[in-house]
Amino acid sequence: MAAKTNALRLLDQLGVPYQTREYEVDPEDLSAETVAAKVGLPCEQVFKTLVAIGDRNGPCLAVIPGNLQLDLKALARVTGDRKVETAPLKDVQNLTGYMRGAVTAFGCRKPYPVYLDETAILWDIISVSGGMRGLQVFLAPDDYARATGAVFHAIAK
Repeated sequence: MAAKTNALRLLDQLGVPYQTREYEVDPEDLSAETVAAKVGLPCEQVFKTLVAIGDRNGPCLAVIPGNLQLDLKALARVTGDRKVETAPLKDVQNLTGYMRGAVTAFGCRKPYPVYLDETAILWDIISVSGGMRGLQVFLAPDDYARATGAVFHAIAK
């Protein structure tokens, strides 16, 4: 790998064990299914990080398996909001510092609350973005939660 991302530097600072996997990026297809195929994992083991905005508590990050969709009502219950919506794509980079396809909870512009779908505990290792397109980080779900302050909840359907 040519350079470390802010996400990897943060993991190093925290002493979190991880592995990385690089893959060829197709800017026309940034889907979790495609990423999973390229890194050799089942789609449900590759977690995507979505930016959501609650009507009471503002932005948060929802981390869900690549083969599922975010359950906005479940996320709202967990965050204490009446209503939660995914952030418009045009706002994602400004909120997180990361472009679409590279969003990760590691090293965001601000420390947002992070909600990790409870299915993560079914895996010894999960894959999340490493902070740039074409880079995935493999780490234990508990290490991810410790590094990001994530809490486990059923937020995907």
